[in-house]
Amino acid sequence: MLKPTSYPWPDEPHPPTPFDVPAGAFVDLAGVRLWTVDSGGAGTPVVLLHANTGTVEAWRQQFAVFAKAGFRVIAFDRRGWGKSTADASTGIQPGSVAEDLDALVEHLQLPPFHLLGIAGGGFVALDYAAWRPERLRRLIVAASNGQFKEPEMQAFYDRIAVPGLTGNTDLRVYLEVGVSYRAEDPEGLARFVQMEHAARQPDAPAQPMRTPNTFAKISNIQADTLIIMGGADLLAPPTLMRFWARHLRKATFVNMPDAGHSLNWERPEEFNQHVLRFLHAVD
Repeated sequence: MLKPTSYPWPDEPHPPTPFDVPAGAFVDLAGVRLWTVDSGGAGTPVVLLHANTGTVEAWRQQFAVFAKAGFRVIAFDRRGWGKSTADASTGIQPGSVAEDLDALVEHLQLPPFHLLGIAGGGFVALDYAAWRPERLRRLIVAASNGQFKEPEMQAFYDRIAVPGLTGNTDLRVYLEVGVSYRAEDPEGLARFVQMEHAARQPDAPAQPMRTPNTFAKISNIQADTLIIMGGADLLAPPTLMRFWARHLRKATFVNMPDAGHSLNWERPEEFNQHVLRFLHAVD
C-alpha cells in the first residue's frame, strides 16, 4: 500500500474560469479523427479520460490548475463523443478507447505519463494500465465501478441500482451529480446538463474494452494507483470501489464525503488537491 507522507505543493492556483480548456485540434489516427486538447510544455504528461456522459469540457476546472503545477495536460473526446468522429475508411470500427489512446501516445511521442480516468474513463484507465504498464508512471481512477465481469460485481451493481432512476435517461442527472451540488450551483448544473446532452453523437456505438476488466487482470497493474471516491456517489459508492480496488497491488484511497459521481466537476478544488498531491508525492 502506498502511503505518501509529505507532498510538495505549488503556489495556490488562481480560481479557474469555466472555459479553461485550451484550443484543440484533430489528430488523424486509424479509424478516427480524434479531437485532442494539449496544454503543451515540457512537464510530465497527464492524460485525462472523460466519463461516458462527458467530453474534454468535463476537465475545464482541471486544465489550468494541472498545467500551472508543471504538468503537460492532454485530453481527448472518445470516438463518437464530442468532436471526435469515426472514420471507417482508415480503420476498423468501433475500436477500443485503449487502442485510440495508445495510438495518440505514439503520435505525440509521449514519454511515460500519468493516466487519470473518471467513471467510464476509469474503465478505460484500468484496461490500458493492464495492457501497457511500461507507458505509465501513476494511475488515478475516480468515481468508477470499473465495469467488471465477475458475477459478484454484477450482483453488487444490481444491489445499488435505484428503482425508477437507474437506467432512466430522462432522470440521469440525479445519478450523475450529488444532491448538495444540485442545490448550491444551479448554473454549474445547467452547464453540466448541456455538456451531457451533447456528449454522445446520435447512434454512436459504445467502444468495448480492449479486453474485459476482471480482478485477475487488474491485479497485474504495476503503477501506484490513487482511488478517489465520492461519499454521495450513487453509481460508484466507496464500498463498491473498495470492493474491486482491493485487487490492485498498490492502491491509496481518498474519500470526498460530499461529492457525487461527477466529483471533479462538483468539487474541483478538493479533487485537484488530491490529484496533485498524489502526483507530486515522493515514493
